[in-house]
Order: sequence, then C-alpha cells, then structure tokens
Amino acid sequence: MTAPNARTAMEVADWRRRVFALYAAVRDAGDPEEAHELWRIERDDLMARHPASPLLPADRLMFDGLSVAPYDEQWRFELPILEAEPGGFDFATGTDGVVPFERVGMVEIPDTGTLDVWRLTSYGGGLFVPVRDALAGRPDGTYGGGRYLLDTIKGADLGSDAARGSIVLDFNFAYNPSCAYDPAWACPLAQPGNVLTVAVPVGELYRGH
Repeated sequence: MTAPNARTAMEVADWRRRVFALYAAVRDAGDPEEAHELWRIERDDLMARHPASPLLPADRLMFDGLSVAPYDEQWRFELPILEAEPGGFDFATGTDGVVPFERVGMVEIPDTGTLDVWRLTSYGGGLFVPVRDALAGRPDGTYGGGRYLLDTIKGADLGSDAARGSIVLDFNFAYNPSCAYDPAWACPLAQPGNVLTVAVPVGELYRGH
C-alpha cells in the first residue's frame, strides 16, 4: 500500500503535470479565445475531480464551475519587461519555509497602469506576476488578495520572447490562488507594485463563501 505522504506527493505532481500541459496547449492554440475556453473547461475539471484540488470537500459537492468572465481581446498584451528599482520580498509559508522573490522589472499596461515582474530566487526560478485590481473584495468582483497572471514555476506561462525581452500578459487568464478556496494554503499575494486602480473585469472572478 502506498504511504499517505507519497500518495499526496504523487497527486500534486500529477496536478502540476496537467497544468503544464494545459498551458502548453494554450500557447500552441491559434485563437486566444478558443484557448481561453479550453483553459476554462480543463480548470473546471481539475477543480471538480482532481484529488489535489484546493476546493474543500463541501464546496466540491456544490461545484458547478468557476466564475470566469467572457473573453475580451482588449485585455491581451505582449509587453517588454522594463527596468525597475531593485527590490524583493520574503514570503513565509507554513511548509516550505521562507520563499524569496526578486523584482526583475516592470511592465506598462496601456491605459491601465504598471505591474512589477518578480523572479523566484530559490530552487527552480520562474517569473511571477500577481495583480490586484479595483474590483478586489467587492461583491461579484475579484478575490480580495489578488489574482495570478503568471506563475511559471507552477506552469502558468502564457509565453515570452527572450530575444525581445517581452512576455504575454492576458488578463482573461487571471486566476485565483489556492488560498481563495482553502485557508490552509499560504499564497504570496499582490505587492504594492502589483495593485491597479482600475477595474479588470475579465479572468476568474470570485463568488466568495
């Protein structure tokens, strides 16, 4: 019989594998709107059926799909990473110790504002771009702690061009961190440089509990 800790580790590994495969399919898709629909369907399936889902058991029983706004192409951008003041923050978790992040630059979103781009400086690296917008914490708005646009170490990667120094940011793919569904999770949330004063009405919304 497989030990419980080993089974849990295998379930998380399978979740990660499926997320990486999903975002690979999103990047390969010719039509962003069709890619978004695939993303929505597959994430609903993961949340409802996968043993590593962050949904609490009681919430799974009533689950009828994540609240995701219709696709709006005006919220998709490919942006250069611009220079920004050096900075960083340490995020303390209950299980993984302190996770350090370094600011590697920033992006300017037309008619919207700027967002800091972070790099995970511990093992594995990866880019991390959270966002908290003006709808955060409001009824039928977005999650109060903010959402994730990119978290490449976990597979959430919409594409980049190293030669041009640019990344794809599509707010239609903004998603809630696991702590939005299960308070036992510890999630790094939007820093001051990742807060927008405008409403971002696309991506995954938040019904609350």
